[in-house]
Amino acid sequence: MLNTIWALMILIGVVVGILTGNMEAVGNGALESAGSAVTLCITMMGILSMWTGLMQVARASGLLEKMAGWLSPVIGFLFPKIKKDSKAAEYIATNMVANVLGLGWAATPAGIKAMEELAALEEERGMPGYEASDEMCTLLVINMSSLQLIPINMIAYRSQYGSTSPAAIVAPVILATVISTIVAVVFCKLKARK
Repeated sequence: MLNTIWALMILIGVVVGILTGNMEAVGNGALESAGSAVTLCITMMGILSMWTGLMQVARASGLLEKMAGWLSPVIGFLFPKIKKDSKAAEYIATNMVANVLGLGWAATPAGIKAMEELAALEEERGMPGYEASDEMCTLLVINMSSLQLIPINMIAYRSQYGSTSPAAIVAPVILATVISTIVAVVFCKLKARK
């Protein structure tokens, strides 16, 4: 679906460029955007590497485990059917810590592993593997709400594009993600009751 949307947008841009006599501007814009995209990808790759490395250091030093321990009551509240010492709880904790630190890229592998473990738990309970459980839906919704204390990605984007104060968004991001996470938790709890 997204491929179709992007293809249509490009096609419409080219057709409008031809009809308005601005095909040269369309071509130049495409080349400049491609160059900017490569520069941004290289910059973000460096930031991703640094923060993923820091997550590995935090994991090796036991800091990640301590932070996951602090999240244990939250995970117990959000995922009451999961045992605290299960692999699923460990991956969920890692995912949540990475999201709170604003490391969405580092959170993704842990989120995928958590989903795999949740699917395995559902199969053990005799549920079909293709159905999403309450825990899976909760994890997905919590991930989408993404409570963040340090929005690393947005600070990096703002810095890349010349913002004079890239970290000025920290307070609004914290407020917005706290509200979205509260709404997500309430939504999940209400849906789980039904």
